[in-house]
Amino acid sequence: MRRIGSFLRDAWSLTRPYWRSAERGRALALLAAVVILNLSLVGMTVVLTYWQRAFYNALEEKDAATFWSLIFLGGEAAGTWFPGFAVVAAAYILIAVYQLYLRQALQIRWRRWLTREYLDNWLADRAYYRIALTDPATDNPDQRIADDLRLFVDDVLTLGLGLMNSVVTLFSFVLVLWSLSGPLEVFGISIPGYMVWVALVYSVVGTWLAHLIGRPLIRLNFLQQRVEADFRYALVRVRDNVEGIALHGGEADEKRGLLSRFQALTENWWGIMTATKRLTFFTAGYSQVASIFPIVVAAPAYFAGAIPLGGLIQTSSAFGQVQGAMSWFVDYYARLTELFATVERLTGFHRAIAIARATSAGPRPVPGEDPAVTLEGATLSLPDGRVLLRDAALRLEKGEAVLVSGASGSGKSTLFRALAGIWPFGQGAVHVPQGARALFLPQRPYIPLGTLRRAVCYPMDAALVPDADVRAALEDVGLGHLIPRLEEEDAWDRRLSGGEQQRLAFARVLLAKPDYLFLDEATASLDPAAEAALYRLVAERLPGAGVLSIAHRPAVAAFHGRALRVAEGRLQEV
Repeated sequence: MRRIGSFLRDAWSLTRPYWRSAERGRALALLAAVVILNLSLVGMTVVLTYWQRAFYNALEEKDAATFWSLIFLGGEAAGTWFPGFAVVAAAYILIAVYQLYLRQALQIRWRRWLTREYLDNWLADRAYYRIALTDPATDNPDQRIADDLRLFVDDVLTLGLGLMNSVVTLFSFVLVLWSLSGPLEVFGISIPGYMVWVALVYSVVGTWLAHLIGRPLIRLNFLQQRVEADFRYALVRVRDNVEGIALHGGEADEKRGLLSRFQALTENWWGIMTATKRLTFFTAGYSQVASIFPIVVAAPAYFAGAIPLGGLIQTSSAFGQVQGAMSWFVDYYARLTELFATVERLTGFHRAIAIARATSAGPRPVPGEDPAVTLEGATLSLPDGRVLLRDAALRLEKGEAVLVSGASGSGKSTLFRALAGIWPFGQGAVHVPQGARALFLPQRPYIPLGTLRRAVCYPMDAALVPDADVRAALEDVGLGHLIPRLEEEDAWDRRLSGGEQQRLAFARVLLAKPDYLFLDEATASLDPAAEAALYRLVAERLPGAGVLSIAHRPAVAAFHGRALRVAEGRLQEV
């Protein structure tokens, strides 16, 4: 019971924000329309049970005129006018189609809002970066945003509207069944509306058994979502690293890794199959028995002449509706287990984002009045707690060029990340002049999806960058041959060589015109002549910019006026 209470609280915490958002007006209007249409379908089902009674009575009495009138436009039977089946069916189809259409409209609007909210929170305060470093248990954020949000919205609407239908159907047909079933004498005791009590006992026992049999599906569905996402992520990794795998001849090892992940997927799937088989044995048998059970129970009254054939059919139909409404849990148990798993994954992801955004560890950028970028009292550590740098201090003036060197693994790239304000392990402060623009270029530039123009202008909006500036930047960095392909969409991170990607990153520098430029082995893939040309280009085009470079090559020192070295956990002047 405590687990169910926790699930309901978590599900409500995920559901509530949308219905209190700026979109709530249209969302509530759509929901109201869907609810009204759903209730209309229930009402038409009630009408159909009375229609069935008149229809089967006409068959029993061989009343052809009434029979055909009830098939088409409608007519009078036993003193009551009934609409024809053709009329009811046409109205039912129309309502069912628009109920589904409007529900899907609500579904995509809700999912769109949730996706934007989760993307905003995941990307804000670099939570995506911190989670990747500090919380490996929060796996596959792409799957949680793309798939789990879709499943959550779909399941909540489907199950919620289904539950509402079941409740309305239950109250509607309980009255019908009560009036039809009459009393039953058991050991001298008269039980009124006995068919209602039979349906209640049948449904309660079925629900209890379904929960006992299907409970393992909750855990299995949670694991299945995870292993499916792990396998898909591994496939994406192969796609994004085709050249490295090909150069290493790593196909056999990649295949072993992929098959190992798929093995975990299949083993869990077999568990789901086994649990589903047990549950389906029960639910299929439960449904089959339910289809004949009310007729068997009501048959003695029919054979005794207490009710006509139409009354027997109406009783059976009403019993089926009541039993079906009370068996909602049985019918949707498998889907409920999926919703349990989805809510747990989304709640965990939401919690991880909140923790990551609230975490203030690590040196953080602080706007200041000092015209230089300064790092003060910085102690930088690895995720395992090992300290890389102690009491590091650094000052970068505008127009100054500083070189940072050191042995591999000494902490140079960690210093680079700390200056960018993204490293969450350690302490200290990074002071950045008020309003100053800083640009950080890592060794492997990030190339976004889309056109080459977007890749060159990133992270600026490509539509706001003049075409002439983009073309000139590409010419200046030696990528003029790519200008005719600016509007092409391609996998540019694989189409361009390592050197071309680094040239493209320098084109971004020319377009962004930063006040401070930080480079971490940003020319390592270029030959010395190209490297020198790019450094001279930066000095020429951005003479007032402060430049800090992390590099190994001695030739790079010629383009810097001051040198620092990371050694033995200290940042020292050379």
